[in-house]
Amino acid sequence: MKMFWIAALCLVFSATGLAQTADTDPATADQVELLLRTMHSHDMIQRTMEAMLKPMDQMFHDQFRKDGKKVPADFEPRFTKMMNDMLTNMPWEQMTQATVPVYQKHFTNGDINNLIAFYSTPTGQKFLHEMPEVTGEGMQAMMPIMLKYMSDAKARMQQQMKDMEQSAPKADQDPSAQQ
Repeated sequence: MKMFWIAALCLVFSATGLAQTADTDPATADQVELLLRTMHSHDMIQRTMEAMLKPMDQMFHDQFRKDGKKVPADFEPRFTKMMNDMLTNMPWEQMTQATVPVYQKHFTNGDINNLIAFYSTPTGQKFLHEMPEVTGEGMQAMMPIMLKYMSDAKARMQQQMKDMEQSAPKADQDPSAQQ
């Protein structure tokens, strides 16, 4: 009877160890591909890009105005065609395959299984459905802040470059003469 309990304990501990190992094992390519399908990654990327079109369109309009130029009359249809062509010709399958090793590098078997479980829930699916719009609206909300920051940063960098140019020795000067 004592041997039975020893064997049972060994079995329990080894099963627990196996379960822990499976959670910490690297994710397989098949698991990652299942996660990406569960996340509807192709659709989500495309919808995110489409949601970002409005802020990008606005950014181009603002840049034209800032440069003192008028937006060309055919800008909208040309911009829409350009973006549609880009989305249509995007190498989605190649991009997906390129990301599989990245997921494998950063996530374990257990991580991927937990992500699949989450994205399979109604909340996970809602997150995936809403994320492109959230991203697009977030970009639109951030755009004025980013443009102001970029304008200010550009002005500071130009001033710093000007200061460096003024303090730099002339090309025909002997650098040892300044010491």
